[in-house]
Amino acid sequence: MRFGLGYFPVHYGVPPGELAAAAEERGFSSLLFCDHTHIPTSRQTPYPGGGELPRNYIHTHEVFVACTAAAATTTRLRIGTGVCLVVERDPIVTAKTVASVDQLSEGRFVFGVGAGWNREEMTHHGTDPRTRMRLLGERMRAMREIWTRDEAEFHGEFVDFDPIWSWPKPVQRPLPVLAGGMGPTVEDRILDFADGWLAQAVDNSNSGQFAQRLARLRERAAAAGRTELPVQMFDAVPDAVDAYSDAGVDEVNFVLPDGGPDKVWAELDRLATFVG
Repeated sequence: MRFGLGYFPVHYGVPPGELAAAAEERGFSSLLFCDHTHIPTSRQTPYPGGGELPRNYIHTHEVFVACTAAAATTTRLRIGTGVCLVVERDPIVTAKTVASVDQLSEGRFVFGVGAGWNREEMTHHGTDPRTRMRLLGERMRAMREIWTRDEAEFHGEFVDFDPIWSWPKPVQRPLPVLAGGMGPTVEDRILDFADGWLAQAVDNSNSGQFAQRLARLRERAAAAGRTELPVQMFDAVPDAVDAYSDAGVDEVNFVLPDGGPDKVWAELDRLATFVG
């Protein structure tokens, strides 16, 4: 099992490029950055973690800028999103951005995607929360067309464009897309448009149920002719690493804490003991 990291790339923390270089030096396999374009001040949608919303949600750098900075200071570390809120982004622009980062990193980009939880945030982007999952699927399928075809076109319910040219294309074929989330329909999204699962919210108390769920998903994937279905555990709990391994997780991503550099560096060194 591989060990990676996750981080809210806040402007008051460790710069993305500096953190990426340190992660690569310590032997971590990946660094995934969290994504929020903004947070509405209304705060109508409750924070899923309970209580007040942590301040890092409203202080993050733009996620693809953070990924580019991380790619520029490393040569082996895989960099990506955990997760990119695709329902808040234009698919043609996002397809080009993703392909560009994959090119500039020489094929090291991992595209974790999701629909998000903050309903006011997505409505500011013109997204109806009631149809966000259908929108997510369409935008992902449309981006696949742009990445894989010289002349791409797409005609759907939410995404509609005639043949276009768009380069660069991703180095990776296919570019790895991980569907994030733990909702009841995430397996359907994985089989619809993703290459694997970016799971979360699993610890020793519910690892058994997760293992059963993952086994059923892989059975469905095999029945559909898919021989591989990679799984990463985002916001992994260090005490549950053995349970993740037993369940068949391929990689875990420990999320570094919010705070200044001293706090982040101390936790990075502690987590590096898992990489051996």
